[in-house]
Amino acid sequence: MALDPVHIGTGQTRIGRVDNTIVRETGTNIPKIPGTSLMGAARSYASLIYGKPEAAGQHKKLKTEYRENCPIIYTFGTYTNGDDAKGGQQGKISISDAQILFFPVYSMAGPVWVSTREILTSINFKVPIPNDSHDDIIYTSLDWSKNTLNLGWLHLTLKNGLIVTPPNELSSEKEWEAIKKRIVIASSKLFSQIVNSNLEVRTSVTINPETGAAEPGALFTYEAIPRTTWFWSDVVQDDYNYNNMKFPTTTNQFNDERENSGDPLSKPWNNPLDVVNSGFELMEFLGVGGMTTRGFGRVKKLADWELKENEP
Repeated sequence: MALDPVHIGTGQTRIGRVDNTIVRETGTNIPKIPGTSLMGAARSYASLIYGKPEAAGQHKKLKTEYRENCPIIYTFGTYTNGDDAKGGQQGKISISDAQILFFPVYSMAGPVWVSTREILTSINFKVPIPNDSHDDIIYTSLDWSKNTLNLGWLHLTLKNGLIVTPPNELSSEKEWEAIKKRIVIASSKLFSQIVNSNLEVRTSVTINPETGAAEPGALFTYEAIPRTTWFWSDVVQDDYNYNNMKFPTTTNQFNDERENSGDPLSKPWNNPLDVVNSGFELMEFLGVGGMTTRGFGRVKKLADWELKENEP
């Protein structure tokens, strides 16, 4: 769940309503957090926790002997240097793009969280909505006496009495308790319009470092996915023990140029998923994506991960 607005930029300025746009799915035009952004942040933060920040990058300056029993290298892999006879090492973790699960929108009834039946059922939510529902009808768990409701500029026919059942790992989370009676299910046809019409847009100006004043004509706008948006992503551990390598069980930080010899970790790392989990936990404080120094990017992991053998 986004604790702050999240901005993952496209890396270029466009002519349109917003100068600096965010990354979107090509087919649906719905914003997302790329898996590469999550992977990079998780690796960087796990390396900080381990006390070995040089393992976060391409580590061209990282000595070959520092790779042998490194949990960071084992989990995320390493690139090869031109003079490295051993070559690179593939990581054991795959992280998919984080897609929007619930999107916050202001309505006459206050804030609601919008999703679709297709999105929720794909990750094991139970949503009792008929298959022949119309595009201009929305379903809600709100206690709302009127038969219509606005979602931003859209005004739609409403049906009450919706009960959405989450997967077991979310059912006891306090964040779920906060939104479960404010859920709105819209059609897939409208969902992209609802999301893109209610993104956060901010205006900033470039500051001249010498004068401390605004640069003339340097006003620009940028968009972000709003705070309290829920995302979902697949995190897969593919630990195939290539060349009989085994994960180095780690209980202590890196210290004195030796692995697993420093201060104790808050939680032991028994597999690559534990390493990624540690990195994700730090995203709640340090964020992901751009403009983190402007109060953007913090995300909180809601559901506890379980290592399920031979399951996606």
